[in-house]
Amino acid sequence: MDQEGQDPAFSATGTVTGDRIVVTVTGEVDMSTAGALYRAATPELITGATIDLRAVTFFDSAAIHTLIRLAERYPGTLEVIPSDRVRRVLDISGLGGQPWLR
Repeated sequence: MDQEGQDPAFSATGTVTGDRIVVTVTGEVDMSTAGALYRAATPELITGATIDLRAVTFFDSAAIHTLIRLAERYPGTLEVIPSDRVRRVLDISGLGGQPWLR
Protein backbone atom coordinates (compact mmCIF):
# COMPACT_ATOMS: atom_id res chain seq x y z
CA MET A 1 0.00 0.00 0.00
CA ASP A 2 1.68 3.22 -1.15
CA GLN A 3 0.24 6.70 -0.81
CA GLU A 4 1.92 9.50 -2.73
CA GLY A 5 1.50 13.19 -1.95
CA GLN A 6 2.13 15.95 -4.45
CA ASP A 7 5.81 16.02 -3.46
CA PRO A 8 7.62 13.30 -5.43
CA ALA A 9 10.16 12.93 -2.59
CA PHE A 10 7.38 11.96 -0.13
CA SER A 11 6.17 8.43 0.34
CA ALA A 12 4.16 6.60 2.99
CA THR A 13 4.26 2.86 2.43
CA GLY A 14 2.24 0.56 4.67
CA THR A 15 2.71 -3.13 5.40
CA VAL A 16 -0.14 -4.93 7.14
CA THR A 17 0.45 -7.88 9.44
CA GLY A 18 -2.71 -9.19 11.06
CA ASP A 19 -4.57 -6.20 12.49
CA ARG A 20 -1.53 -3.91 12.61
CA ILE A 21 0.08 -1.66 10.00
CA VAL A 22 3.65 -0.42 9.83
CA VAL A 23 3.96 2.75 7.75
CA THR A 24 7.41 3.85 6.60
CA VAL A 25 7.50 7.54 5.71
CA THR A 26 10.16 9.37 3.71
CA GLY A 27 10.59 12.99 2.69
CA GLU A 28 8.56 15.99 3.83
CA VAL A 29 5.36 15.67 5.84
CA ASP A 30 3.49 18.94 5.51
CA MET A 31 0.10 20.33 4.54
CA SER A 32 0.28 18.74 1.09
CA THR A 33 1.29 15.25 2.26
CA ALA A 34 -0.14 14.81 5.78
CA GLY A 35 -3.45 13.52 4.41
CA ALA A 36 -1.63 10.81 2.43
CA LEU A 37 0.17 9.74 5.61
CA TYR A 38 -3.15 9.48 7.46
CA ARG A 39 -4.75 7.47 4.65
CA ALA A 40 -1.78 5.11 4.47
CA ALA A 41 -2.02 4.49 8.23
CA THR A 42 -5.77 3.89 8.41
CA PRO A 43 -6.87 1.03 6.18
CA GLU A 44 -9.99 -0.89 7.16
CA LEU A 45 -9.85 -3.53 9.92
CA ILE A 46 -6.60 -2.21 11.43
CA THR A 47 -6.45 -1.71 15.21
CA GLY A 48 -2.83 -0.65 15.71
CA ALA A 49 -0.11 1.23 13.87
CA THR A 50 3.61 1.86 13.88
CA ILE A 51 4.67 5.02 12.06
CA ASP A 52 8.36 5.03 11.13
CA LEU A 53 9.46 8.64 10.61
CA ARG A 54 13.22 8.06 10.67
CA ALA A 55 13.58 9.12 7.00
CA VAL A 56 11.45 12.27 7.34
CA THR A 57 13.28 15.48 6.43
CA PHE A 58 10.59 18.07 7.28
CA PHE A 59 7.68 17.90 9.74
CA ASP A 60 5.22 20.76 10.32
CA SER A 61 2.00 21.49 12.22
CA ALA A 62 -0.12 19.54 9.70
CA ALA A 63 2.08 16.52 10.38
CA ILE A 64 1.71 17.00 14.14
CA HIS A 65 -2.07 17.15 13.72
CA THR A 66 -1.95 13.89 11.77
CA LEU A 67 -0.10 12.15 14.61
CA ILE A 68 -2.68 13.43 17.10
CA ARG A 69 -5.48 12.07 14.89
CA LEU A 70 -3.70 8.72 14.67
CA ALA A 71 -3.26 8.62 18.46
CA GLU A 72 -7.03 9.16 18.78
CA ARG A 73 -7.75 6.48 16.18
CA TYR A 74 -5.38 3.94 17.80
CA PRO A 75 -5.54 4.60 21.56
CA GLY A 76 -2.86 2.56 23.30
CA THR A 77 -1.74 0.84 20.10
CA LEU A 78 0.09 3.63 18.23
CA GLU A 79 3.88 3.67 18.09
CA VAL A 80 5.80 6.50 16.43
CA ILE A 81 9.51 6.14 15.67
CA PRO A 82 10.84 9.65 14.98
CA SER A 83 13.95 10.94 13.28
CA ASP A 84 16.03 13.36 15.37
CA ARG A 85 14.47 16.24 13.43
CA VAL A 86 10.91 15.01 14.07
CA ARG A 87 11.75 14.42 17.75
CA ARG A 88 12.87 18.06 18.09
CA VAL A 89 9.64 19.32 16.52
CA LEU A 90 7.54 17.13 18.82
CA ASP A 91 9.55 18.21 21.87
CA ILE A 92 9.10 21.89 20.99
CA SER A 93 5.37 21.36 20.44
CA GLY A 94 5.00 19.79 23.90
CA LEU A 95 4.35 16.27 22.59
CA GLY A 96 7.77 14.83 23.44
CA GLY A 97 6.41 12.91 26.44
CA GLN A 98 3.57 11.11 24.68
CA PRO A 99 3.41 7.36 25.40
CA TRP A 100 3.22 6.57 21.68
CA LEU A 101 6.56 8.26 20.96
CA ARG A 102 9.57 5.90 20.97
